Amino acid sequence: MQEEDKLPFTDHLEELRTRLIRCFIAIVIGSAAAYGFKEVIFTLLTQPLLDVLPEGGAIIFTGLPEAFFTYLKVSLLAGLLLASPVIIFEIWMFIAPGLYKREKWIMAPAILLSVLFFTGGALFGYFLVFPFGFKFFLGFATESLRALPTMREYLSFASKLLMAFGLAFELPIFITILAIMGLVTPAFLRKHRKYAVVFFFIFGAILTPPDVVTQILLATPMILLYELSIFGAMAFGRRPLGTTDDEDEEKDEEKDSKTDVKDDEVTTKKE
Repeated sequence: MQEEDKLPFTDHLEELRTRLIRCFIAIVIGSAAAYGFKEVIFTLLTQPLLDVLPEGGAIIFTGLPEAFFTYLKVSLLAGLLLASPVIIFEIWMFIAPGLYKREKWIMAPAILLSVLFFTGGALFGYFLVFPFGFKFFLGFATESLRALPTMREYLSFASKLLMAFGLAFELPIFITILAIMGLVTPAFLRKHRKYAVVFFFIFGAILTPPDVVTQILLATPMILLYELSIFGAMAFGRRPLGTTDDEDEEKDEEKDSKTDVKDDEVTTKKE
């Protein structure tokens, strides 16, 4: 490449600025379009709760500006969703020139699949987890105790859960990419399965509200997705020529046994 063909760092910053502006404009346009359907979007978002509310129950707002700002947030989230194809395209166009052919082969389908998996996770939370979870929470209501969910609280609760389930369903994509890069192997994933399960429950406790039910509802599909990730690593992972998963496990066991022997020798010497 000739010297004049090389882009200086300032040109990269200028390109990044231009693409960020385009993303911002797309979000503004999408949010403005979504605001015209704010009541429909919010009703669709709250439908799982409305279906299990007792007769005469409703979602309320306790502050005068609460409904207005809640609708603004709903419009912004919907606008972000509508603008996501533009955002993904601009990000890809910015990073693609710096990738090798193999990296492009990995990243292009990974981005598309990540969008599909994130959407699948959000739909899983909306159609399966929301009805069960809301019915469980409303079960604590009595004659003297009545549930009065507010717009602000519900939007915060629902958006956090949808985001959590969407991110959780990205697990197979993330682990498969690590396997393609040679950073993890199926044997490694099987060996550390128990630590992964503990991590999933901690992850569920952090991203979900402080209750055991939603934590379990998030951790359980993550465990299943982890098992799916092992198959993805077996199918697409990088492996040295002439080796198998069983051989990888044997090598890991040999390393562990050598480490134990060294520890015993050090202990004997000290004695």
